[in-house]
Amino acid sequence: MTTPPFWRIEGAFLCRDFTFENFVEAFSFMTKVALLAEKQDHHPNWSNVYNKVTIRLTSHDTGTLSARDVRLAEAINQL
Repeated sequence: MTTPPFWRIEGAFLCRDFTFENFVEAFSFMTKVALLAEKQDHHPNWSNVYNKVTIRLTSHDTGTLSARDVRLAEAINQL
């Protein structure tokens, strides 16, 4: 499996940290990701603290990484 640009593998997770100018920008980004995730029926583990968003993708049904994680990571990269 090829890791999408800017993402790293941590155990069974594909991870990336994002930093924005402020909370509103971070929350706006999370809203866009939520719409992508819902469309793909593949939902991230994530956290938000003020202007920082951390996303951790894994395929919960298999307990490991899959092509679904890579597809969502690539879609997130397009935002």
